[in-house]
Parts: sequence; structure tokens; C-alpha cells
Amino acid sequence: MPPMPATRREVHFENRVVRCFVQRPTNIAQMLSAAVESWPDGEALVDGELRLSWRELHHAASKCAAGLVLRGVQPGDRVALFLGNRPEFATLALACAWMGAVLVPISARAGNVELEHALNDSGAVVIVCAEELVEAMPEPTALPLLRHRFSTGSLSTALFEPLAVLTQAEPLATGYLAREEELAVLIYTSGTTGKPKGAMLTHLNIIHSVMHFVEAMGLTNRDRSVVAVPLSHVTGLVAQLYTMLHCRGCAVLMRQFHATEFVRLAARERMTHTVMVPAMYNLCLLLPDLQAHELSSWRIGAYGGAPMPIASIEGLAARLRGLTLVNAYGATETCSPATIMPIGQTTAHRDSVGLPVMCADIQIVDEAGNEVPRGTVGEIWIAGPMVVPGYWHNEAATASEFCGGFWRSGDIGSQDAEGFVRVLDRKKDMINRGGYKIFCVSVENALAEHPQVIESALVGVPCAVLGERVHAFVCVRQLDETTQINALQVFCAARLSDYAVPETWTIGTDLLPRNLNGKILRRELRRLLHDGIT
Repeated sequence: MPPMPATRREVHFENRVVRCFVQRPTNIAQMLSAAVESWPDGEALVDGELRLSWRELHHAASKCAAGLVLRGVQPGDRVALFLGNRPEFATLALACAWMGAVLVPISARAGNVELEHALNDSGAVVIVCAEELVEAMPEPTALPLLRHRFSTGSLSTALFEPLAVLTQAEPLATGYLAREEELAVLIYTSGTTGKPKGAMLTHLNIIHSVMHFVEAMGLTNRDRSVVAVPLSHVTGLVAQLYTMLHCRGCAVLMRQFHATEFVRLAARERMTHTVMVPAMYNLCLLLPDLQAHELSSWRIGAYGGAPMPIASIEGLAARLRGLTLVNAYGATETCSPATIMPIGQTTAHRDSVGLPVMCADIQIVDEAGNEVPRGTVGEIWIAGPMVVPGYWHNEAATASEFCGGFWRSGDIGSQDAEGFVRVLDRKKDMINRGGYKIFCVSVENALAEHPQVIESALVGVPCAVLGERVHAFVCVRQLDETTQINALQVFCAARLSDYAVPETWTIGTDLLPRNLNGKILRRELRRLLHDGIT
């Protein structure tokens, strides 16, 4: 085995003392330069029939970077991508790093309100939009800071220019020399209160996360990763696209996950690695012809975002004998992994999310923030060079969720004598639908905007495939056409990502049950729902 990379304590983000890799790239642009120099003809990106080497991907990114510069975009300006899993996303993400812009990835499933908030809060000056998503864009008057709009395809309108105009410039020869602590990516993440917050991913954060993945999983330039999760999320962007950049592997894009198409693509592209949520693996297990596909190259199946059922672990082990399952636990605020299960340890530690990554410092604390003994249950706090410095223009949220360099995860868990971490409960009021984390309060806040809604509460309905589905209890002023299920779903769809819109509903005129302190009793609602189902 190769020697473990050296680490040392360093001071970052003014007053955080964190353990860092001694030898590391300084920024994403430097990683791109290194990939081109060391593996120019290696395959870098695959999307259907499109195949780009690292030389070709770098050339395309540097041309887009030059195009942005010619439009007046400067280092530090925010460039938003509303694209989905397309090759243009990868090219533009690297173009932003090459010329120093801050990438703002926005989910292709974002509702109008979410999209408008991310663009205005980030102060984005450019948006690149998929042609089919142009109609979802807010009105120009709602986006006063946005100066340039581009869309895929050839259509040119009064508002949108074809993206191809950005590629007509001569390539930008030299990458921007970003400092480690400079902002690289803003990812908007929902919280338990208020609007989504922009987690500030710096180059230092991203570099350490990709090095953790490469080190823990033994990734090399021979690895090929199918990206079936959204590139707009930290998993697709950091755990796969940037990680493949660092190890000079190949990212194979999948526009939308379908189990049958996934295994066909994995076989055709000789996939060695992927990162998915357990629901995706469960859907693969339902395929009767799973073993008929040539999947012998698939060696690493990483997962996170939700617990993997033991039956799924056993089923995958039986049907894909060359596959090693690797649990990874983290969040947007930790720039992806905080723990990774060591290779070959999943079966022995099925209830664990693994060991802290090399540079992580994980503590289990009580309600006062005091560290508790090993094996004792408490809140999981996470520190390290991969933990973001805070939230964009939101000092209150930063002060609330970060303490002494630690991110207060809100997850309840424990750590045993060997260091293995267990997550026993989830953040308060959160529903996990196939890896998409839905905070109840964000949906309830949206429903509260409806003039007929008095109050609402969400609960998760167990689902064998997705883990949970969303059920809404709603108290309305009167039952009429505006408070029918279809009407409320349309109302929510205009304000929320589609996966957050409740699928089943209990709508009435009675107030929801509360305790003596006035808090809604979700436990009672779950009981009522269970009794109704059974």
C-alpha cells in the first residue's frame, strides 16, 4: 500500500486550527492544469456520443472562460448554472475556476421562488440555462443584478443569447491563481428555518474533500464514475466531477436516473465507481436482469444521504460480488465527506457511516457543547479543512450553526472506541426522500402563503424504495376548490423543488394537535397517519 499522505496543523479562516494535507493543489484551476499536463489524452468526460479528453475539456473550458471575461465577468463574480447533468455544466464549472468566477449551481428541479432567491441572494451576474428550462426563469424585473443570460441550443431571444457565443473567443491561456481560502462555489442548502442559505465552498474545502475521496477509495486515472446524482448538488459536483478531475479519471454523465438505463450505461462505459443514494441502489436491485449486464469493472459503490438497508447491502453483495460498498457521511457544509467507511469494512460495521476522514475532527457533544465519552449519544460536531467558513451574507446563521470551527450538524449519533461513527437520528423536522433532504418548515412556510391555509405540518411516510415520501396535514379556513389536493400541489410546485411537493394530503378545518407549549405534535400526526394507512 502507498504511504499515507503527510498532514499538519494549520490556521485557516482567521482563527480555525485544522489538520491539512501538506502536499496539495492550491485551487481547482491548478488541478485542471495538472490533469492536462499529466494525462492529456485520457478520457475526461462522456455524455452519450460526446467524448472529451482532458486536453479537449480544458480547451473548451478555457474558451468559455475567455468568453466570460470578454463579457466583463471578473474574478469573484457569481455565475449561475441552471442546467442539469449536461456536458455544458462540466465545461462551465471548470471555466469558472479557470477565470476566477464563483460557481452557483442551481438544481434543475428548483421552483421559481427558489431560483429567484438563489440568483438575487448570490448576486449572480450571469446565468446559463438549459433551453428547456428557460420558461422557468423569473421575470427580468425580479433579477436586477443579472447582466447576461445564455441558454443551450441555438435559439436567440431578446433575453437569452446562445451559449455558443461564449466559445468563440481565443482560449484564456493562464488560469486564475486563486488563493486557497477564496470562494469557489456557492451551493444553496435548505435550513430548518428561513430561506435557503448559500454555503461558501472555498478552494481549500474542495481540495481536501477530493483528496479524502481519492485517498479513501484508492481512485486513479483508470477510474470511470457514472454521475447519476445532480451535478448541482455537492455529491455530484465535489464527490464526482471534481474528484475525477483530481485523480484524472472520467466522469460519465447521466441526464436523469433510471435503473435500467443506469446499468446499461455502467456496463457500456466500464464504470468502476459511482456515488448514489440508497434508493438508487434499491431500484437497481429490483431489476430481474441485473446480473446479465457486464458490471465486472464496478468496484466502488459509494452511498450517502440516507441509511442503506441491511437487506440491500446483502442483496448487492450476493448479486455483484466484485462491488465494494462504501458509506460516506457528510453535508453541503462539510463539502461532502466527513466520514468514509474503510474499504471492506461495510459488512462488519453495517450500522456505521465509517471513520472520520484523514483531516476531520469529529466530536460527539451534549446539549451544552461538552464532549461526551465514546459510545455515548450526542450531537455530531464536525471540524476540518473541508468544513465551509460559513454562509454567504448570513452572519446570524453562521453564528448559530458554527462554533469554534465546528459545524453543528444537528444529527444525533455516537462514536465507538475504534472511532466508527453512527448516526442515530436525523436533523429535526427533516424528511429524506430518496436522498433529497426536505425540511418540513420550508414546505410549511410555502403553504402558509396560501390565503386559505391556517397551519400545516409535514411527516414522512415510510417507503421501501425511496425511504420516505412526503405527507402534509393542512388546516384550512374552508374546503373549496382552492383547497383541493390538486390546487395545493400546484401552489406548492410554484414555490418548491418538485421532490418537496407533498404527494399525499390530509386536509380539513380542524386545528392540528399541539402540546401544552403550543408545538404541533408530529408524533401524534404520524400515529394518526399510520392508523389511517393500516
